[in-house]
Amino acid sequence: MRAIRRFTVRTVLPAELAALGELVHNLRWSWHPETMDLFAEVDPGLWEQVGHDPVALLGAVTPARLRELAADRRFLRRLADAADDLREYMTSPRWYQTLPDGARAIAYFSPEYGIAAALPQYSGGLGILAGDHLKAASDLGVPILAVGLLYRHGYFTQSLSPEGWQLEHYPSLDAGGLPLTLLKEAGGEPVKIRIGLPGERELHAQVWVAQVGRVPLLLLDSDVADNDTAARDVTDRLYGGGTDHRLMQELLLGVGGVRAIRAYCQITGHAEPEVFHTNEGHAGFLGLERIRELTESRLSFDEALEAVRAGTVFTTHTPVPAGIDRFPVDMIERHFGGSNAWPTVPVGRILALGAEADPGRFNMAVMGMRLAQRVNGVSELHGRVSREMFKDLWPGFDVDEVPIGSITNGVHASTWVGREFMELAGRELPALLERARGWEGIQKIADGDIWQIRGTLRRRLVEGARVRLRKSWRERGASDAELGWIDDALDPEVLTIGFARRVPSYKRLTLMLRDPKRLTELLLDPDRPVQIVIAGKAHPADEGGKKLIQQIVKFADQPTVRHRIVFLPDYDMALGQLMTQGCDVWLNNPLRPLEASGTSGMKSALNGGLNLSIRDGWWDEWYDGTNGWAIPTADGVTDPDRRDALEAAALYDLIAHEVSDRFYDRAFDGLPRRWMEMVKHTLASLGPKVLAGRMLRDYVVGLYTPAAASARALSAESYAPAKAFAAWKVRVAQAWPGVRVEHVEASGVGEAPEVGARVELRATVALGDLEPEDVLVEAAYGKVGPHDELASPTYARLSVASMDDDRRAHYTGEIPLDRTGAFGYTVRVVPYHPLAATPAELGLIAVPEEPVGMTNGTLR
Repeated sequence: MRAIRRFTVRTVLPAELAALGELVHNLRWSWHPETMDLFAEVDPGLWEQVGHDPVALLGAVTPARLRELAADRRFLRRLADAADDLREYMTSPRWYQTLPDGARAIAYFSPEYGIAAALPQYSGGLGILAGDHLKAASDLGVPILAVGLLYRHGYFTQSLSPEGWQLEHYPSLDAGGLPLTLLKEAGGEPVKIRIGLPGERELHAQVWVAQVGRVPLLLLDSDVADNDTAARDVTDRLYGGGTDHRLMQELLLGVGGVRAIRAYCQITGHAEPEVFHTNEGHAGFLGLERIRELTESRLSFDEALEAVRAGTVFTTHTPVPAGIDRFPVDMIERHFGGSNAWPTVPVGRILALGAEADPGRFNMAVMGMRLAQRVNGVSELHGRVSREMFKDLWPGFDVDEVPIGSITNGVHASTWVGREFMELAGRELPALLERARGWEGIQKIADGDIWQIRGTLRRRLVEGARVRLRKSWRERGASDAELGWIDDALDPEVLTIGFARRVPSYKRLTLMLRDPKRLTELLLDPDRPVQIVIAGKAHPADEGGKKLIQQIVKFADQPTVRHRIVFLPDYDMALGQLMTQGCDVWLNNPLRPLEASGTSGMKSALNGGLNLSIRDGWWDEWYDGTNGWAIPTADGVTDPDRRDALEAAALYDLIAHEVSDRFYDRAFDGLPRRWMEMVKHTLASLGPKVLAGRMLRDYVVGLYTPAAASARALSAESYAPAKAFAAWKVRVAQAWPGVRVEHVEASGVGEAPEVGARVELRATVALGDLEPEDVLVEAAYGKVGPHDELASPTYARLSVASMDDDRRAHYTGEIPLDRTGAFGYTVRVVPYHPLAATPAELGLIAVPEEPVGMTNGTLR
């Protein structure tokens, strides 16, 4: 029989142990080893049984054991010290509190969060990044208030069939058994968020709070009695269901998330956010809800739009159009029009925000960008790819001027670095992992100390892999008598390569299988063997990804190689930690440039691992030739089969002739000196860059603080600047057809221009109904291509010299001939307003109707 309801009965702690509950319900324990040690002392055997989950621990520990601990003065002293340490951590000023103009609070929206394995609300890199973002914010004192959804079945757990096919399982989660607290009104009633739906239906959600150090994480849960069956299932699974289900989730995350923030701030007194950070397009509807709030009180749609954009940051994570959420236009009309309409937010204006090339589709990423004044990708290469991908939103502007910047991802060291390395750094280089300087001190640490820790972590991985391997083979039907070989699977002394990630086709899980004979030779080399540990999940609907997993599993099942290559099912944070700490080399071979950033290789680097990767994502940016290996890419080869063959051959050659050689080249004392030289250089060169703390500082300085300043500027004096800015935009857009560059002439250049000379420019611009202060007139100059196109031009502002009665303005200025070779220039006009973040903000530009080039010092 199955229970009709599931819930968790929590332990009642003795008064002497009350602080234990306080520690358990702040997820700081997930990156604080001393607190984990305290939990382990409660019941060491039980601690291992529950998989280091402190909530489960308190749910299973016996009352007798709790009475023993309540009388144990040594344990009580440790408990008091841990509680005092947490309170000091929660209240003391940190880096952010030294900033003069930081935002009072920042709202951070993401559909998933990877905080700890005990809170399974993540599927892959996006969630892990979001979790590291919150942890780093907590450590730095950044006042983030995070929002997500609470999925009753999480993502899924993974097992394998006897044939090696991925099987999905969706275990039920009970919020009462997770480190969460229900948000309640002052009178004790649970807070309920309500969203109107088509057909007179409503979607209700309660709000759970996970305390991630100093950061509150609000998780909306639709599994409440107020909802009908379909509405209760909105938060059933992460990335589950069809298009309509996905839209409902994103409405709840965006619209419901803003309403949850308002309720939380009102109840707790938390500062209202000045900045809203939309982490990918899934939460894009938050901007519509904020517009609705403003239009129902005091502003027009256009005025509210400017006020909302000023304080919004949008981060895009996908470099492929197929990875973007797009909904049928009629579905959006159904949810925001008719009886469900917001009277002050016309559905036509909503549809225009998400309009793309396909008139039948509503694009969530496009809407997110139109609702944000600041947009970024997650690596320098991804920023370039995104500018190319979304350039049509800013027609007429060069790709380099598309206002999408980049902040490269980072990882939270205290979560991902092995404890032995943390303790070594603490002894030799205190506070190293909290700052971006002093990493050159790594060179002073003895090779033997680092190599010993690498051996410990590799051995731990081997032992953990054997446990998971045995469990998987039993689930696939193998008897204990058939599992003896697992005792010798993998070898703690052998060069270990790791590959673990989601399994979309572009990540090329099976590239290593391109030449099975060559791979087998590498694995079984008698003098320099290689072993490979693999993990990854395919989306439940991705049959192609499941086939890739099956191919890997079938190869790894072969008796000749199964002791050297293993696939470990159910990739999660715990396995990710085991692998990134234990592998000597981290392999990443995506199809360039489709990896937005990737962070698992960063985690490996911080643990003394070396990267072996295609130059994509963050590795393209920070590979320096000696901190790992770059797999050569066959860029320009259009046949995908041929490209895979070339890149796989390069991978095999690198492993055989460089990676293995260096790992097994041992000095008289048994240490691989050349290998350790690379390890130390990797730590010194990458350590300060890959930290999530560096990433958060970049967000604060480059995006959050400017966004807060813009939001304050537009909301001053009852939003008078927002009203004026919106009116200016309308006026400029209406008048822009009358703006023209009518004439350009130059002087000061002879028949043979020489570098160092200066060209004087004069331009006549028809302004129509605009004033000179409404525009910026610039000369664009620099290298030109074979079709007179300017490549990465430099811009020089021209000054207005006079104004005719017929609204023609005369501009003058000069440009330097600062380079030899083919040189060109032109003149352009763009709107200008001090509240605009970039010249491309309105997407308007005027240039001469005919191409201009230089002949004998004149323009034609």
